[in-house]
Amino acid sequence: MTYSLAGRCARTGMLGAVVTTSSIAVGSRCQHAAAGVGAALTQHMTDPRLGPLMLDLLRRGSSAQQAVDAAAAATPRSDWRQLAVIDAAGRTASFSGGNVQPELAEVHGRDCVALGNIVRSKEVPAAMVRAFEADPAAPLAARLIAALKAGDEAGGEFKPLVSTALIVAHEQAFPYVDLRVDGDADPIATLERLWREYEPVADLYVTRAVDPDTAIANRPKQS
Repeated sequence: MTYSLAGRCARTGMLGAVVTTSSIAVGSRCQHAAAGVGAALTQHMTDPRLGPLMLDLLRRGSSAQQAVDAAAAATPRSDWRQLAVIDAAGRTASFSGGNVQPELAEVHGRDCVALGNIVRSKEVPAAMVRAFEADPAAPLAARLIAALKAGDEAGGEFKPLVSTALIVAHEQAFPYVDLRVDGDADPIATLERLWREYEPVADLYVTRAVDPDTAIANRPKQS
């Protein structure tokens, strides 16, 4: 009852992931990203330890496939887990254990990989990949949200969605974007609204962290 996508912007090198489900607080469990390293997804009887593990394996030199294989081997009852990862070069890998419930699918695209379990159709992840690939010039966050909307329009899941989350990593140790929606009647629409509000200040918040003097100097003067 979760669908998600991890992706990369070939133009900027940004890495990120987006996810939605009918359970609360999906953003605290399922999506992970690290600048210059990759983005990871872990869902279905979610083991939140596996996302950071896959990223650490990439950081240490493992391939995307090696990272997924090692994470699946490291988790108790891997037959219940669904995993995916994309590395900084856009290479992808995924895994679905034998007990992951249908409909389920893993779909790999250009600079992206999508997962779905307990969704209405295997078309859900495929639609997400097509939407992500459609506009490579758009900001990564916008492409990830477009993918989520396409998955919903392709059937989504059986229960009403209540939570969604978006993470994008770029250059710094902290996320460039980390937006979460919980307990919402239309979490995808709310996430899209939050991104539109956040987009104009995303770079400013990075500058405030790494170069506060510049942030102060460029602050608009009050009339």
